[in-house]
Amino acid sequence: MKNLMQAILILCSAVLASCKGSYNEEYQQAYSVLTVTSDSVEIMEAYSASIRGQQDIEIYPQVSGTISRLCIQEGQKVRKGETLFVIDQVPYKAALRTALANVHAAQAQVETAQLDYNSKKELYRENVISEYELSTARNALAIAKAGLEQAEAQETDARNSLSYTEVKSPSDGIVGTLPYRTGALVSSSMGQPLTTVSDNSTMYVYFSMTENQLRALIRQYGSPDETIRQMPSIRLQLNDGTMYDVPGRIESISGIINTQTGTVSIRSVFPNEKRLLFSGGIGNIIIPRTEPDAVVIPQAATYELQDKIFAYKVQEGKAVAAPIKVEPLNNGNEYMVRSGLQPGDVIVSEGVGLLQDGMEITLKGTDH
Repeated sequence: MKNLMQAILILCSAVLASCKGSYNEEYQQAYSVLTVTSDSVEIMEAYSASIRGQQDIEIYPQVSGTISRLCIQEGQKVRKGETLFVIDQVPYKAALRTALANVHAAQAQVETAQLDYNSKKELYRENVISEYELSTARNALAIAKAGLEQAEAQETDARNSLSYTEVKSPSDGIVGTLPYRTGALVSSSMGQPLTTVSDNSTMYVYFSMTENQLRALIRQYGSPDETIRQMPSIRLQLNDGTMYDVPGRIESISGIINTQTGTVSIRSVFPNEKRLLFSGGIGNIIIPRTEPDAVVIPQAATYELQDKIFAYKVQEGKAVAAPIKVEPLNNGNEYMVRSGLQPGDVIVSEGVGLLQDGMEITLKGTDH
């Protein structure tokens, strides 16, 4: 009986071991892989941007006084030369009348001095008076004429000052905020402008590129001028994430690299006929760029360790960790590999977080 029990136990152990081996072989993890290829890829690069009107003109008064009339409203569209504010004109009209009176008085003095000089010339020819008296009359006439010129200059200044009481728009545009209202005392030395007139028919959108990014563009098109001329239209992503429906173009590239940031300032232009863009806004410039022979892999096929990106190459049935340098694509799902992988390499495409360097793996399939 004892021998029979021992034989049964040995048989059960063998059966269990056989079942366990079959279970492990059946349920062992299999990994999907893909073969790295290269192809031409259009990349949409995003750059933080600030939006400015073609002209943002701060309006300051040129004379002092209280605002007697407000002729515009915030957000109003105005034309060049249109009156925006009227400053109290009473003292300036009075100053102009005084200046005119001084001109008239000076003109009378000139006429009197002229008569006296003409008379002295006749008397001098007849040897009735001395040359000294004639010179005195001539000098008096010159002084009278100088007085008239001074009075006329004061009249011009008074007229200008009166004209400055009507603050007019220097260009077509849109009126900004109005911090000063009727009755407010203003002057040319005030720190805050009366308002801002923004020419928003065309908007300037400014952004910056690193030196390397700019050089990549220049290599693609040949020169900065050719980059501006040949580069395709660019798009503007607004701050709320929506895309502005009108494309723009790059207008100028700065020739100076900012030594603090290492970037180059670039100005682009977007039409704004519908007035959907506002000066002072922010967004992202989206620039298409074609990358020939690009190696693109899914981000799911990589992992990060100590600020470095790795992928697992499949070599002789083992997963071998390979450091790679990548550039994220705008879709948020893929990387463009700059180094570390070559076309033809086979990498694990899913489940990389479960692997270790050098681990033997079973392949689920190969995607081409």
